Amino acid sequence: RRNVLLGAVAAVVAVVILLAGAVGVDLGTTISAEYRLARTLRDVAHLGFDPFVAILGFPVIPQAMRGHYNELEIKAAAVSRPAIGEATLEATMHSIDLTDAAWLIRPDARLRVGKLESRIIIDSLHLGRYLGMRDLMVEAPPQETNNATGGTTESGISGSHGLVFTGTPTSAHFDKRVTVAIDLSIADGDKATLVFTPTGVLTGPDTANQQVPADKRDAVLAAFAARLPDQRLPFGVAPTSEGARGSDVIIEGITEGLTITLDGFNQP
Repeated sequence: RRNVLLGAVAAVVAVVILLAGAVGVDLGTTISAEYRLARTLRDVAHLGFDPFVAILGFPVIPQAMRGHYNELEIKAAAVSRPAIGEATLEATMHSIDLTDAAWLIRPDARLRVGKLESRIIIDSLHLGRYLGMRDLMVEAPPQETNNATGGTTESGISGSHGLVFTGTPTSAHFDKRVTVAIDLSIADGDKATLVFTPTGVLTGPDTANQQVPADKRDAVLAAFAARLPDQRLPFGVAPTSEGARGSDVIIEGITEGLTITLDGFNQP
């Protein structure tokens, strides 16, 4: 009985070792593929740093052998952008066909993607500089900050109406922090321009609670109004929503059934 027990223990140990080895091999393969893709993207998309790349769905080796990744995420921070200075670019791909690409995706590969989510993320610091308010703070609409996802889209982005902007509108010759409700939209006839439309001054809890005199109101609201041009989404996807997540303003586009190349990640 002791020999049987020892044999069973040895078998279990062997299986554990084999599984650990398989996991280690898959993890190493995944890291290698992600690193190669990050380096390739940095070069072909003209990025200043290696982007974050994640091939999702364990195990990855069977996906590579089938020539089909389930999901791929790319995120590049501090990317030089027109007008705004810097922004973060994100792309989430679902159902990626590697037939023309190989598992170590080549620089010139054409990737057939079942679904693509594309985002530009603009933080409040850079947006504040653009608006001339270095103390700008951005928040999602109050009615959307307590739901399950923190927003209205699958990726947690709020709706486009009633965002809460707080800052000091010095261009209006007003030196106190003011909270204003802002609607976001994409300009008619120009899918690369984000429009900021102030709709009113907000007071009360969770605001600057600053009243604005009637003779200053129009100038204060005008200080928050803007058009931000040349914000083209990764891979040229058309915007489908715009809103806030945390203290960032986000433009998002979601589309299905397209073929992309890596150099399209960073649109000029």
